[in-house]
Amino acid sequence: MLNQIVLVALGGAIGSVGRQLVNLGAARLFGPGLPLGTFTVNLVGAFAMGVFIELLARRLGGSAELRVFVATGIIGGFTTFSSFALDTAVLWERGEAATAFAYVAGTLILGFGALFAGLALARHFA
Repeated sequence: MLNQIVLVALGGAIGSVGRQLVNLGAARLFGPGLPLGTFTVNLVGAFAMGVFIELLARRLGGSAELRVFVATGIIGGFTTFSSFALDTAVLWERGEAATAFAYVAGTLILGFGALFAGLALARHFA
């Protein structure tokens, strides 16, 4: 268990630094008007997760250590959207379309609701 936590932490550090570099590069190239860094990170991360998970299943032997280091650590540290996309795809491929839809809708609606609730709470006490 501790071994997997260390692998996630190391991978997460790599992914988080990558995310910051993409955000800085996008802001430098395109300005701060649109969150193009986040947009790029989400798309690249989701694509990378798809490629990695398929390769892990078919060619890399399904190693739990490799999965937590790369998928949870590096790619998850780069963007949690990739994990969200993978979870949704797993539900969909299991034939649980209604659950996948509810998961996406619930995550978006409740996620935005939680964000605005947090903003309101912090503003109330600020």
